[in-house]
Amino acid sequence: MSYIRMEHEHAVELLNRVMKRVESVIIGKKQEIRYVLTAMLSGGHVLLEDVPGTGKTMLVRAVASALDCSMGRIQFTSDVMPADVTGTSMYHPHTGEFKFRPGPVMSNIVLADEINRASPRTQSALLEAMEERRVTVDGTTYALPRPFFLLATQNPLQFEGTYRLPEAQLDRFIMKIGLGYPDPEQEVELLTRMQSRELLDELRPVMLAEEVVAMQREVKHVHVDSVVKQYLVAVAVASRTHPAVRLGISPRGTLAWMAAAQSFAYLQGRSYVIPDDVKEMAVPVLSHRVQLKSQNRAEIWAQAQVIQEALSSVPVPVQMAAQGRGRRQ
Repeated sequence: MSYIRMEHEHAVELLNRVMKRVESVIIGKKQEIRYVLTAMLSGGHVLLEDVPGTGKTMLVRAVASALDCSMGRIQFTSDVMPADVTGTSMYHPHTGEFKFRPGPVMSNIVLADEINRASPRTQSALLEAMEERRVTVDGTTYALPRPFFLLATQNPLQFEGTYRLPEAQLDRFIMKIGLGYPDPEQEVELLTRMQSRELLDELRPVMLAEEVVAMQREVKHVHVDSVVKQYLVAVAVASRTHPAVRLGISPRGTLAWMAAAQSFAYLQGRSYVIPDDVKEMAVPVLSHRVQLKSQNRAEIWAQAQVIQEALSSVPVPVQMAAQGRGRRQ
């Protein structure tokens, strides 16, 4: 793929158009849509956890429809095998050769639907793809297309027929977010819009794959002041010493947090990170990375509470925050 340079103002305009397109289908979830785009800009992946019927799959399909990218979907069940994810080598008797048949993971945007209904062995098939952007089949390595963005949905763990994701795989998701139920007014609006037409059929792409890759390159150049880096590390250390925590934020989690803050700043039209970006990204990026001592360690609210308490225990770099407000003004 050839490299193109993306002007920041044009990039923000395109991203806002994508947001509006997705919002026309996913009503009342502007913050969650912004988080998904932030994760995409950082090159990370998203885990959407919520009860069935809240729009998780539709959100992924809407984002894919707004981007001119290939899409693959994997409907995970207990009998899905690793080869169903990565692909397999097929024997062709006419030529006497084995040829690779790509699996759905060989796409720009991959929807891993109900990922925790598959066995841990099948879930682990995604690890190499998520981390190294490649898959290995029968000893041969195949590079994934760029961009590569995986969005997985899962039902809460207490639902029947679900498995816990391995910690190593859970840590590969830059964010874990939920949608929740819409407000009554928003749900009435959804019923009205969906009554006469299929909204997803009306979505048209507004961004090319090359433009997404260009934005991901530019995001890495968003400035992070040393004071902000010290703030990130201080909060991570506070999470490790929290009395309710068995395992706190790892260095990989801190790196993911900084990358998300850079992407969020870029999405806001800034070329530098301020403490507000860091705080905004804290819960969606960090909450699923802490393991609690109690038996209720799978409860999202408890993990989020730990992150909030870790943030509260560390003073915000006031000087940097003041500089950020001055620049915005």
